[in-house]
Amino acid sequence: MFLNTILMALRELRGNLMRTSLTALGMIIGVAAVIVVVSVMQGVSRQVMDDVEAVARNMIIVQPRREPGQDRRVPLRLGDAEAIRNAINGIAGVAPQSSDYLMVSSNGREYQTEVSGVTLDMFPIRNWKIGLGRNFTRAEVNVGSTVCLLGDTPRKELFGNLNPVGATLRSGSFSCQIIGTIARSANSFVANDADDMVVMPLPAFQRRLDGNTNVDAIFVMAQSKSQITPAVEAIKLLMRERRGITGDRKDNFRVDDIREQVKTLQSIGFQLALTVAGVAAISLVVGGIGIMNVMLVAVTERTREIGIRLAVGAQQSDVLLQFLIEAVILSLAGGITGATIGFLGAMAIGGAIGVPVAVTLEVVLLGFGVPTLIGIAFGFFPALRASRLDPIVALRYE
Repeated sequence: MFLNTILMALRELRGNLMRTSLTALGMIIGVAAVIVVVSVMQGVSRQVMDDVEAVARNMIIVQPRREPGQDRRVPLRLGDAEAIRNAINGIAGVAPQSSDYLMVSSNGREYQTEVSGVTLDMFPIRNWKIGLGRNFTRAEVNVGSTVCLLGDTPRKELFGNLNPVGATLRSGSFSCQIIGTIARSANSFVANDADDMVVMPLPAFQRRLDGNTNVDAIFVMAQSKSQITPAVEAIKLLMRERRGITGDRKDNFRVDDIREQVKTLQSIGFQLALTVAGVAAISLVVGGIGIMNVMLVAVTERTREIGIRLAVGAQQSDVLLQFLIEAVILSLAGGITGATIGFLGAMAIGGAIGVPVAVTLEVVLLGFGVPTLIGIAFGFFPALRASRLDPIVALRYE
């Protein structure tokens, strides 16, 4: 009986193929839009976390910030980095950094980029790899030699496909010899922080460009994930002591676990995805209203048929089930089509932006479950109306 009801529903829908297709269009658009948004955002979130695992390397960042009521930030010092290295347990590396955005020139071209002074510990902490040429030596860092490394972007902007090793880079009256390049990272979100950068030994940057011994940030690598939280708390206590902060005074510095920053970005991205998905879901409601409208029209068009079925012994539940199944099939057909388009669209967008898009169980349930529920919800009233028709009145209907 149930199978016959399904076959009848399919026959009725196939008999009005154009109307069925137009009715399902709202469902198709809604499901496709929601699946694209959810799938791409899940892929972005997974890519960010993978990048953090590959690049952040249990990273902690210490930076100065304005104390409430003060107009300027109290800068960090090299001594702060040394104190963290010597006093905090569970630390695998400490690297101070100072930076500025400067116009640099070489090979007859100019390009504005970030110029940073770093120590050798920065390379393992931020997982920087050498591309062409070589890295600084320990002696070059200690004496502040005027040598530098190019990130991938300034290398391309200044030299194109030429090898920059051995050339001279200038910024105003300052010049340094290019001894190598930093390899472009394969990751797409977190790991590309060195791509648009020129890197040199920290003492050279402080003496020749900054004119002081201040430090903009201190990068710290914990020995393991379990050491990150204890290290953050210990660094906060140490920095309060070194900066003379007592009692209830607020910190004039910040100690960030890079994972928490990523979680914040993920939360913002998730909220944005929900907003966009909510807007897209309006199409699902519109599609449901369309299904209800078409089913009401179908009830009117088939009033005599309903009267005949009821007159020959069909139960009200049989008529209710028939029209309800038609609504569900119509909605589910739109959902399956929309899900297919959504999966293909998500894959295309993921490929274009370099994000792996995976089809999760939640997305599959979204593609099949939501249309089914909408079909039941919006198809129930027309089906109920059909089942309650008076057989005698229905038979007289013209």
